[in-house]
Formats: sequence, C-alpha cells, structure tokens
Amino acid sequence: MNKRIFLIVLDSFGIGQAPDAAHFGDEGSNTLAACRATGRLHLPNLQKLGLFQIDGVAPLAPAAAAQGAFGRMREASRGKDTTVGHWEIAGVVSEQAMPTFPHGFPTDMLDRWSAACGRPWLCNRPYSGTDVIRDYGEEQMRRGGLIVYTSADSVFQVAAHESVVPVEELYDCCQKARNMLTGELGVGRVIARPFEGEPGHFTRTVRRHDFSLPAPRDTVLDALSALPVETVGVGKIFDIFAGRGISRSVKTQGNDDGMDKTLALAGESFTGLCFVNLVDFDMLYGHRNDAAGYAEALNRFDRWLPELLSRLGRQDMVMITADHGCDPSTASTDHSREYTPLLVAGAPVRPGVNLGTRPTFADIGATVADYFGSAYRGDGRSFLENIII
Repeated sequence: MNKRIFLIVLDSFGIGQAPDAAHFGDEGSNTLAACRATGRLHLPNLQKLGLFQIDGVAPLAPAAAAQGAFGRMREASRGKDTTVGHWEIAGVVSEQAMPTFPHGFPTDMLDRWSAACGRPWLCNRPYSGTDVIRDYGEEQMRRGGLIVYTSADSVFQVAAHESVVPVEELYDCCQKARNMLTGELGVGRVIARPFEGEPGHFTRTVRRHDFSLPAPRDTVLDALSALPVETVGVGKIFDIFAGRGISRSVKTQGNDDGMDKTLALAGESFTGLCFVNLVDFDMLYGHRNDAAGYAEALNRFDRWLPELLSRLGRQDMVMITADHGCDPSTASTDHSREYTPLLVAGAPVRPGVNLGTRPTFADIGATVADYFGSAYRGDGRSFLENIII
C-alpha cells in the first residue's frame, strides 16, 4: 500500500513574533493576527485541524476537539528568508546568517558580471520589486540593461522587460551571477524577475526563476532519494533546493495552480513525499502589505483543503506549515521573524495532540524521515511517536 506525506508550505504564514523578533526588527509581527483584523478571515477547516488551539494563537470559541495534531515551530536558523526556512524544514539549521547587501553589491563584481552578460546594470539598491520596475523600467528598456536590486533578505534580483531581454537570456545572466556570487558574496538566491507592459503600467510576469545555493549538508530530500520512494517538488521547491534530492518537479503559476496540481498528485499512485510551496501568500500579499488579499488567499486554501483530505489513503498524511512570516500590516514589506504553524492530519494521525512549541523547523524533516523508515534526523527530533496511532 502506498505511503505518502503531503508537506505544504504556506509561504510566509507566521502566527506571532518569535522570542528573538526584536533582533530582526520584527517585534510585534503577527501575520495571522493581521489577517484576522481585516474581518474577512474564515478558516473553518484549518480551525478543525487545530489552528486556533496552537499555543500563543488567540482561540476561537467554542473550541471543539481538534481533528489533527497541532503545534508551533520556532526557527533556529540565523535568518528569516525562504531558503533558510525551507532548508530547516528539510532538516538543516543555518547557523551562519547569509550575507545581505543593504548598500548594494560591489561594483567591481557587477562590472565583471555586466561584461559577461553583454548588458549594462542599473540601480543596485534595496528596493520593492514593483517599485523598482516603476522607477527603472523605462530606462531599462531604453538602454537594454539589467535592473539589479536586493532586499532585507539574502537575494540578488534581476529584472528585465521580456521584449528587451528574452526570458532565456535573463535566466542565463542570472546563472552567470549565481556562479560569481560565492564565498562572502554567497547570497541565498539569485532571482530572475521578468516584467512586461508599458511605462507607468509595468507588471511582473509569472516566469520568475530562482537560482539557489545548494544546502550545505544533506536534507531529508537527500535521505529519501536513497530509498525506493519518490520526492516530488511542487512550485519553487526544485529551485529552493537547487534540484538536489528531487525526483520529480511540478512547476506552478500561483496558489490556485499549485493546489490543482497537488490534487492531481494526490490522485496518483506513488510512495513518498510531495513537498509543496504556495508562494502567493508571500509574493502577492505579504510583501505588498495587502492584509485583505492575504486573508482571502487563506480562505481559498481553507476551502480547498477538504478535497485534498478526501483523497488521502489509509497511510497518507498532510503536514501544513510555513517558512517564515511576512506581516502585511506593518510598515515593513520584508519577511518577519515569527513562529510558524504545524498542522498534521490523516488516518495515521492521532487527533487532538498538542505538539507544543518545537525548537526548530527541522523536527518536520526528522519526522518525515522517520515515517519512511530512514535513519536521517538532521538537526531535528522526530515527533512521529507522539502523533501516530
């Protein structure tokens, strides 16, 4: 009989400030609370699994017995971005913070990169992705250049109009940057950010592509790839892990497409891990300080969830978590240092188990490995014996 885990990352769905949030400038951040404050949030299915019974989450009354196991995760890594969050979920804690560039990247590196690409560079400052194409897009089109910008995260982002720099050429330029950005310049991700439209009406397209550093040590994906099981990455999982340990990758265009493709996978017969990232929460709502949009996106996920649960077999389980926060109600448009939720459901799961506060996201990777009979534990501890019937 097939044994499967559907591990779903609601990208940036934090549930309250972490104890060290002040060190990251995130004191008071709470992505879930910001969405609740809109008055639009309606999550009956996540509520049934125990979302509002997690320690530190303001409860909803009356609270029926949870149908899943629930808890909250504290990030142990020195960072709050996508890469280190997913690495930690997969078992690897990043003890050293990845480099950030609040004053831009060294110009000598950019000049060498520009020469290799045959195009000039523009900007080289921290910037919002939508603002940077508004302010530099017309110049980029006129000069045929590459807009370079960063953020509070460890990222080197490159934007170009698709009619001026073809997407495949943009990807090639980003790969050249990835090859150069090592050592002290070793950012977590190089991100291609193509856009389209006319001056004053530029919009980013769905052909974003991430070029990540490989994890410094083996993750649960590497461990599972040594077993006779599949490791399926949905969304940007393949990019985050630089393809390592992924036996099959399913590309998506936003949350709805990601959910549709996850349902299709649930209808297949396979044994292994289906690792899903739903990026719109972060990209479209958290970073744009759109709390109402974030709440509605969570509602759509909640309405979809029963269909996934109905397709689970007797040995299947679903784990729902996040990689960091991105409070849409604060002045910042950056990620926030928050606890993340953990909800586990399926026939093998004992309902109503409070897993408390886990000291690291890596407990998820350890538990996934444990379920498939791998000795891998990474930097975490398995909670399988706490939840298994």
